[in-house]
Amino acid sequence: MALLSQDQVDFYKREGYLIGLPKVFDEEQMKSLNEGLQSLVGQLDADEKLLDIREWHLSSRWLYDLCTTPLILDYVESLLGPNFYLWGSQFFAKEPRSKSRVGWHQDSYYWPLSPHHSVTVWLAFTDVDVANGAMYVIPGSHRAGLIKHITTEEEFLNLELELGSFREQDKVALEMKAGQLSLHDDAMVHGSPANNSDRWRIGLTIRYSATDVKCDLSKAPLFKTMLVRGEDTFNHNPVAPIPAEPYARLPKDQYLHMERVIK
Repeated sequence: MALLSQDQVDFYKREGYLIGLPKVFDEEQMKSLNEGLQSLVGQLDADEKLLDIREWHLSSRWLYDLCTTPLILDYVESLLGPNFYLWGSQFFAKEPRSKSRVGWHQDSYYWPLSPHHSVTVWLAFTDVDVANGAMYVIPGSHRAGLIKHITTEEEFLNLELELGSFREQDKVALEMKAGQLSLHDDAMVHGSPANNSDRWRIGLTIRYSATDVKCDLSKAPLFKTMLVRGEDTFNHNPVAPIPAEPYARLPKDQYLHMERVIK
């Protein structure tokens, strides 16, 4: 069921993002979700971090159920239409006083998907604000098409956008309370600064695409989809089964490396 108002849909189409929606999960529900996250963390190897919990919706029924929360899907349906699939999920965390930053970039530059018709949900597991490294977006930048990226020596980046190709002073911080979410277009210019606070910043990104979107499997051979709304009359992409085990991890050799940046 499409849930967003026409004004909200129009804002998203014009600006490329949406924020300020009511909480999807209340305080007690977030406490339970953070406990579930710790169960996933317990599956990580000693050399892995939260960032390595990627595409575990393919192996964890708990995470799959979270990614298919009806209210979240209602928001996405308003933007993608009645037929869409889930294909990506990843936890992004910045430790207190972490100096890690993410340069300006566009997701669609890294994803071998066509046409560009995808939505990313960013679900806050902690309060997210400017002090602890909230993500910034450049409103309307998704309408400019792909912008030139350049090589960088940043710790977590291979490429970022060339300065001067957009107006950095137009940036908007996506601040949220735990349990809220934001939505953004796959061509939105975005990035995030260091976490200068004594608090964690943790969020879950969930990627959805309309069923007409096809992946170039020669570039991303591990790409798998899970239809979460409607029907798929295109059958462009491999389909994965719904997992049974609540907190099973995905083997490392099954991680989907479609991108080289950290949100």
